[in-house]
Amino acid sequence: MKHFIVGVLLLIGFSGTSQKISNDFWDNVRFGGGIGLGFSNNYFNGSISPSAIYQINEQFSSGVGLNFNYAKFNDDTLLAYGGSILTLYNPIPYIQISGEWEQLRINRTYALEGGNLKDNYWSPALFLGLGYSQRNVTFGLRYDVLYDENKSIYANALTPFVRLYF
Repeated sequence: MKHFIVGVLLLIGFSGTSQKISNDFWDNVRFGGGIGLGFSNNYFNGSISPSAIYQINEQFSSGVGLNFNYAKFNDDTLLAYGGSILTLYNPIPYIQISGEWEQLRINRTYALEGGNLKDNYWSPALFLGLGYSQRNVTFGLRYDVLYDENKSIYANALTPFVRLYF
């Protein structure tokens, strides 16, 4: 009976400890991401990129994101989906340095006379960024050091970004 009581007390103690660790973890997780929408003559682009970061301390955070992008220009289409891993560093509260590894699966269909041409491939990107932070929002530029103009879905290696986390 004594071993049973000690076992129950240990179980309760571990349960309380794991609850505290679990709550502390989720208190440091922030959610955010981005949404994009573009229209013009015979062109449409829509994207959604939810992400979550864990605030390690006041200067460092790290997290993961999902990416989904659909574009249509005349009869050509592009579907890109994948994920990313990012790390953010704020040496001072207003400056943010970032590194992000992104891996996208690209499915392109080109409309040609006589049929369609399909091109499916993986497109990696390694972004290094610098931004200005104000509370939960960061504005900046990022540069893809692996940029390939024939495979990337981005217009060029240097792209602006807006990050929003709650």
